[in-house]
Amino acid sequence: MDPLEDVLALLGATAHLSAGLVAGGRWAVRFDPPVGAKFNAIRRGNCHLLIEGEAEPIALTEGDCYLLTRPVSYTLFSDPDVPAQPAYPIFAAAGDGVAHAGAGADMFLIGGAFSLGDRGRSLLLDGLPPVIHVPADAPEAATIRWALDQIDIELRRPQLGSRLVAEHLALVLLIQVLRVHLARDPQHTSGWLAGLADPVVAPALRAMHARPAQQWTVDAIARTAAVSRSTLAARFRKVVGVGPLEYLTGWRIELAADRIRHGSDSVAAIARAVGYGSESALSVAFKRVTGVSPRAYRQEVSGSVPGG
Repeated sequence: MDPLEDVLALLGATAHLSAGLVAGGRWAVRFDPPVGAKFNAIRRGNCHLLIEGEAEPIALTEGDCYLLTRPVSYTLFSDPDVPAQPAYPIFAAAGDGVAHAGAGADMFLIGGAFSLGDRGRSLLLDGLPPVIHVPADAPEAATIRWALDQIDIELRRPQLGSRLVAEHLALVLLIQVLRVHLARDPQHTSGWLAGLADPVVAPALRAMHARPAQQWTVDAIARTAAVSRSTLAARFRKVVGVGPLEYLTGWRIELAADRIRHGSDSVAAIARAVGYGSESALSVAFKRVTGVSPRAYRQEVSGSVPGG
């Protein structure tokens, strides 16, 4: 099983496309912090991106795209000396799915956001740099260009189901941006995502995600990576930040919590499904990781009040 696919499925990742932005002349637009991950792609012209707290803007040109992973404000502009307009009124007034800034139509971008659920930030986004910029001329960007072209077609020439198709294509774009980043810049990634780019850790992660309920030992995990126990343990901790069995425990608890949120199985059945021999064994691990027992967690997420 692919760990990235696992995590995106667990998070229930969905894409939501926003109105496009056409701008010209001297202009600047300031955006509020995104809730999840935010992407924009320059389809025509050029502009600059300045993220709050960063000293230098990023120059963007036709075909570039970027992914923002932090809830911080940012500004898109043609001229840094122009006072930035707030984005909300501009986009609230958008007609035919396009907002306008400045005077003219020198620049056109499309964008959207990814909803990743309550756990998305800690499971996925926190392991990434604040912004991932993929230039149009990057050799790995061909699939991103294809996805953007198809999104553009769906939005410009609406057909049956066009919005849904475009949003699924945006998820393709997200996965491809993550692939490009991991291939190009793995040193600026942390946690399990960094492990996906490591030749020793990646096969171990894939094996644990494929069979999370298996009674794994460090020796058995090391065999999947064709390295010694000591090599795997040291490499895994260096790259991911925790040992392999600690990671496995965390992933099992994520799976258990997801089953509690979205199903009605008993805690005992969930324990067996995620690799624990008994309800009490899961309860101990669950409380150690989350701070509450599985039963208390179920009461929290269902909104019920425990009886006295």
